[in-house]
Amino acid sequence: MNLLNQYLERADDIIGERTREQELYDIEVVNWLKKCGKIRKAINKGNKKYPNEAIKYDDSNIHDVASHYDYLMRHMDIVKKLGEEVTGARLES
Repeated sequence: MNLLNQYLERADDIIGERTREQELYDIEVVNWLKKCGKIRKAINKGNKKYPNEAIKYDDSNIHDVASHYDYLMRHMDIVKKLGEEVTGARLES
């Protein structure tokens, strides 16, 4: 198994299976996190737009939630970058 496949398999283990609504919620939170840099604000925006997927947080779990979304944000950036490289490689062929 190559390094890319190992990374993607591990990422799937960390992120887990999600419904389309959960994915949309996560994207919303990540987008707001990129805009404002504040996890509580990003979650509140996601909760408002996708109330059925709303995450409840408090001082006891906010650090775990922040770590999850930091990982997810970085993962999404990596996947986007890989997609651009694959597309660029196809165009060059």
